Amino acid sequence: MMTLDRPLIVEGRYDKIKVASIARGVIVTTDGFGVFSSEEKVALIRKLAEKKGVIVLTDSDGAGLVIRNYIKNILPPDKIVHLYTPEVYGKEKRKKVPSKAGILGVEGTDIAILKKLLSPYFTETDAPAEAPMALTKAMLYEIGLCGGDNAAEKRRKLAGFLGLPGTLSANALLEAVNWTVTEERWQAAIDALSEEKQTEE
Repeated sequence: MMTLDRPLIVEGRYDKIKVASIARGVIVTTDGFGVFSSEEKVALIRKLAEKKGVIVLTDSDGAGLVIRNYIKNILPPDKIVHLYTPEVYGKEKRKKVPSKAGILGVEGTDIAILKKLLSPYFTETDAPAEAPMALTKAMLYEIGLCGGDNAAEKRRKLAGFLGLPGTLSANALLEAVNWTVTEERWQAAIDALSEEKQTEE
């Protein structure tokens, strides 16, 4: 299995599962049209695109085009690589009826075709494009970043140390850290947060 050299954006979780069966790396879903009303998701996509940009691989139907155009509006042109699946008529196995357009989406695209599409963006190293953390919600709770007094303010300060949006919820912060932050950088931010607390006291 090869590793993607930059984050990949797909529409839904079944698309993510399909791509993850052939490639390692950061794979982000737009939750269909959900990205349109999620400031947190937009902020995370912008953050992910800062280094090498992102790959956009949505379905080749009208809905997929709408999502692509939305991403075009939130990122600079040089931060987006657009990949397109061929228009193959059919139905995904898990679905009872075909999509409105009647063509297969990313989920239903042949593995060989996906590998060919993504191959220019595979890296030779076994390490992921971003070194993911293994942070959990329980770990956030233990250090007072969710479920406690002033948790939102602590998250805002920590996000500032990490260069992330300060309005992230606990769940969004969890995703952002696990996608973009190394353990070393995370620990440095936690240390900085602790030092600031001691100074205030």
